Amino acid sequence: MQRFKPVILFHTIKYLRFKQIFYRIFYLVRNRIVGKNQSKKLVKKSTRFVWQEQIAYPNAYQKNNTFTFLNRSKEFGPKIDWNYMEFGTLWAYNLNYFDFLNAKDISVEESLYLIGDYVKSESYLKYGKDSYPISLRGINWIKFLSRNNISNNEIDQSLYNHYQILYHNLEYHLLGNHLLENAFSLFFASYYFDDGMFYEKANKLLKEELDEQILKDGAHFELSPMYHQIILYRLLDCINLVRICGIKKDNILSLLEEKARAMLLWLEAVTFSNGNVPMVNDCAYGISFTSNELRKYAESLGITCNEGELLDSGYRMFRKTDYEIFVDMGNIGPKYQPGHAHSDTFSFELYVRQQPVIVDTGTSTYEKNKTRQMERETSSHNTVKIGNQEQSQVWGGFRVAKRAEVFDLSENSNSVMARHNGYKNIGVVHTRKITAEDSEVKIEDELSKSINTPQVAFFHFHPTVKTLEIDQNRVKLRKEGITILFGNDVVEIQQQNFEYAKGFNKTEKSLKIAVSFHKSLKTSIIV
Repeated sequence: MQRFKPVILFHTIKYLRFKQIFYRIFYLVRNRIVGKNQSKKLVKKSTRFVWQEQIAYPNAYQKNNTFTFLNRSKEFGPKIDWNYMEFGTLWAYNLNYFDFLNAKDISVEESLYLIGDYVKSESYLKYGKDSYPISLRGINWIKFLSRNNISNNEIDQSLYNHYQILYHNLEYHLLGNHLLENAFSLFFASYYFDDGMFYEKANKLLKEELDEQILKDGAHFELSPMYHQIILYRLLDCINLVRICGIKKDNILSLLEEKARAMLLWLEAVTFSNGNVPMVNDCAYGISFTSNELRKYAESLGITCNEGELLDSGYRMFRKTDYEIFVDMGNIGPKYQPGHAHSDTFSFELYVRQQPVIVDTGTSTYEKNKTRQMERETSSHNTVKIGNQEQSQVWGGFRVAKRAEVFDLSENSNSVMARHNGYKNIGVVHTRKITAEDSEVKIEDELSKSINTPQVAFFHFHPTVKTLEIDQNRVKLRKEGITILFGNDVVEIQQQNFEYAKGFNKTEKSLKIAVSFHKSLKTSIIV
């Protein structure tokens, strides 16, 4: 495998934008020479406004220097290690976000103690000085200080210095949601510090990135419902901020409202009737606010929507009386930042009578390990895999080399069909058609030619599905009242286990079937 690495690297880098490569090199060289720290005397008092938090955050701080993030808890004792890495980088980042300042059960005194300890730890902070944690922490500190009418020169100066670091280290090397989070945070800082430099940069970035990152159907272009919810929440917060403080130099408010409305429409279109969103690409429970919470927040700001239409995101949702089926017929996106993408072309999720039945494996870790690799691979999704081939070459935790491209998409009100060339290195095109009838889902898979290697269609079941009755070409879910019938091309149906992600660092053993077939497979799911 090692000898193929240069090829994989080439097929990863070739999609990058020049800006990403330039800034990766520029920041690396500059920060080694002059360092990352930036400081500037705050000569003007911060602007005072009264922030009202619309949605309460989870209680991640349990007093006595104990924190719980990503389903893992740590009691630090008398001294908090803000660089704590035993639980991985994402946990360390969460510790530095300070989301817990906006939880219901944390007192003002506890919050000021934690902020004060952080300020005193300035000299040894590591992850806290990365641009992404600065962006999230900055918003959380501003919200807390404004909500409680707290004026503290030491805290303000520390916060202002961190924004200087952010301003000079915007994440142009990553782009995507990271750069958009930078922009949202600078927008908050521009109001809090009444800083025109922050505002001009935030305003420019928001206009550019919102137009770039929000697709025509309202989807965030990284195609993760979880990140979509996160970005929508930030948009609503920015709208709330402008409503409280007033418009500055130009009418940015209309753009924010336009994009928020589009994102809300898309979210309504992909949310299952029980409130869940599909766990496609990097998506996990317990990270973002729910669709219902975001809908209520939007309504409180006067932003409402009816029903959206799924278009260029490539996702489709069919809703019937007894079931809903969500289908992925889209490409990996965006091409230059596929860090949260999975090899899941033509995968689907099926809810029957508002309960999840056939599901995506989900995401339980961002660490670069075997679990992360497995959760991104083709066999962890409800689609077809040929031998040891991957539709898209996911690797390195957040990298994608060669990737499947979808073409010849056709659809009507009850069906969708498309082809992808993810197996073009072995000369095979995969066609899948999904038809949603009143009480039956029909799936037709066709390979452009036969290969002397197993072709396998995977079906992953929710942990509540405890028993599968397999008889030749039939699988019965007796408790759920569902029967799955396969056509005569079936070679074998194997029952297997997999780890279903119930959140970060939290999985549950579940059942899946691997259906081997020759060149074509017809599947009928009767509900």
